[in-house]
Amino acid sequence: MGASRSTARSRWCFSVVCSVLMLGTAASALLGGVALVSGTEEATPVYNLYFGDLHSHTEYSDGEGTPDEAYETAQAAGADFLAITDHHYKLLDWEWEDILRSADEHSTSSFAALTGYEYWLQGINELNIYGIPYIAPDPGLTPAAYYAGSRMTGGSFIPWIYDWIAAQPGAVGQWNHPLSYGCPVCWDYYQFDFVTEERDRAMGMLEAYNWGYRDASYIKALNAGWHMMPTATEDDHTGVWISPLGIRTVLLAPSLAPEDLYEAMSAGRGYATLDDNLEIRFEVDGAVIGSILSSPGASTYTASLQILDPDAVGDEITLIELVSDNNVTVWSCAPNSNSFADFDIELSGEGAPRYFFVRVTTASPLNGDVEGVTAWTAPVWTGA
Repeated sequence: MGASRSTARSRWCFSVVCSVLMLGTAASALLGGVALVSGTEEATPVYNLYFGDLHSHTEYSDGEGTPDEAYETAQAAGADFLAITDHHYKLLDWEWEDILRSADEHSTSSFAALTGYEYWLQGINELNIYGIPYIAPDPGLTPAAYYAGSRMTGGSFIPWIYDWIAAQPGAVGQWNHPLSYGCPVCWDYYQFDFVTEERDRAMGMLEAYNWGYRDASYIKALNAGWHMMPTATEDDHTGVWISPLGIRTVLLAPSLAPEDLYEAMSAGRGYATLDDNLEIRFEVDGAVIGSILSSPGASTYTASLQILDPDAVGDEITLIELVSDNNVTVWSCAPNSNSFADFDIELSGEGAPRYFFVRVTTASPLNGDVEGVTAWTAPVWTGA
């Protein structure tokens, strides 16, 4: 772990039993937050797979240890990147400046020290905001915020914070630990309401795993029209950055330069995994995850899929699913091996599907002995 993982294709081929299922009816989607693919002769970027964590804390909010210790511990543990995301309302000005200083000093060609902060949405939940060197204003001071009783209402506040992120060049938002808490009407971020093109561009990620499965919210947000990637985070508060549990977010980027990783986060180009070395490469019509095709309404789509777990014994891939709108599995395989490759998977365009993503189940996620869903990729959107 920790070395760059090239996207160059390997030939991991063997016989598997697969099933092709019909697509469900799809709704229209707003575009935003990802790159359009024209299908012309433009050169395809080469992306590496980088493994790390995008949600962690230090003693500057409610965690342990210093920013220097966090970055150094994560790098020593083999991570390619770590984002420190202390709670915004606990950070003193000098502490925020020290996090920025530490990130600048610890970023190298082999490790990216990223910065962000966890922004509290009173009575609703929290968002991480990355990629900018300043902290959003307190929500209680914004003219758009108002209260219903003792709780701030999402009808004003949630659109305001989305719009604020969208207005900051380079900023990227992430929905943190969906389903954790919130007032009855604002449960699960108001069911991911209030999407527009501009807000869609602002929100690049959602935690599909944060000390528990939250992938139902990932599906809900996709179906609501948001274009983003799932993440798996440790949300560490104990000074054990990049623990051996294997919880990782993987970003597809040309290098470990922080600006390349922030761009991948904004584009929703990555996947969530509970296995610290599970490699997934998924394309539809030649476009990588996080892309929007320019061919809505096609009769068929061709997917290319490669999965490798270097742990050859005891960590077999037991189920691979290609998932489309409304959580419908449209193709599946049960390889029962540590590797799989198929470069010509035909997917039906019936019903005008809006997206396809990969869901992987392995024999030993997280605790090493219980089979379960281990990874979710960002979709490739059809443009429908």
